[in-house]
Amino acid sequence: MNKKRKICIVACAVLAMETTKNKKKKRHIWQKKWLAEREKYSHMSLLRELRDNDPGDFKNYLRMESNTFDELLSLMRPYLSKQDTAMRQSIPADERLIATLRFLATGRSYEDLKFTTGISAQALGRIIPETCKALYEVLHKDYLKMPSSEDDWRIVDEGFNSQWQIPNCGDAIDGKHIRIFPPPNTGALYYNYKNFYSIVLMAIVNAEYEFLYVDVGKNGRLSDGGVLGYTTFFRHLISDRLYLPHITETTANLNFVFIGDEAFALHDHILKPFSQRDHTHERRLYNYRLSRGRNVVENVFGLIAARFQILHTPINVAVLKVCYFIMAICVLHNFLKRKARSYVSGNALDSVNATSHEINYNAEW
Repeated sequence: MNKKRKICIVACAVLAMETTKNKKKKRHIWQKKWLAEREKYSHMSLLRELRDNDPGDFKNYLRMESNTFDELLSLMRPYLSKQDTAMRQSIPADERLIATLRFLATGRSYEDLKFTTGISAQALGRIIPETCKALYEVLHKDYLKMPSSEDDWRIVDEGFNSQWQIPNCGDAIDGKHIRIFPPPNTGALYYNYKNFYSIVLMAIVNAEYEFLYVDVGKNGRLSDGGVLGYTTFFRHLISDRLYLPHITETTANLNFVFIGDEAFALHDHILKPFSQRDHTHERRLYNYRLSRGRNVVENVFGLIAARFQILHTPINVAVLKVCYFIMAICVLHNFLKRKARSYVSGNALDSVNATSHEINYNAEW
């Protein structure tokens, strides 16, 4: 085959590929009729009925009472409202927020959720991550704030000392593995020691069972201590930029500390349990007190898993979107903890018996 013929064949092949690439796929229909009539077929009519006549089911559906939902919607409406176009009306802010809350509460797929929301799976794939990102950006300013002064840290310490008898304590630290489907071309990067793929939620929790700091997205192969080392919190801690109380102003002139489990490295401001070998009475007592205080972060992880069941199954979206989901859950937890009295029931949290000083463990999960 001569050179000119080869060039001609290649040119024809390239032209054929470009023609196929540029050929537009014909739409069978522009929009399905039942999706176009969303108001008629979606769950919005049911929610109005539940709001008026069955508030308990309304709360179970969205994980919050109607008045709490109204307050949340008023905060989010400016960030969720979209302009109508000449082609169609935009999806209202309340429907965007409801679809997102229902997604987080159930963990249902977009394809499944479209039948109750009346919103296409493709639109849900854009709306839900956008709404989760907006929830974090709006709520974290008031509902997920690290202490920024010595006085703020002393308030945190008072809560821990009075409830768990641990003086000079900032908070409890722990990590939670969030199940995901492995991203393409990442091999075993996200495969953890528990034998599933995950990203890590690193959290710092106060005595009021609220998140003070979260870091989401590090791959599951890292240990909790390894994840902590990559966080902004740890960089500020080792560079003395957390504004912790000075040693001269603490109880017994001891370091102000955070408490964690065996996965964390010992540090001037991080306490961990003694190993299980060669225990003395004093070491057993220390480990017992430390584990009691650490229960706050374990309780919070249990709470969010019970309230937001998307955490029960692997999440099959891009890692960045998973991060948006988890950050939204964390700020929603803090928001609901403060605003909705029924969000946390009396038997959902651990407590200490005032007489025996033993822990009354939660019975909800």
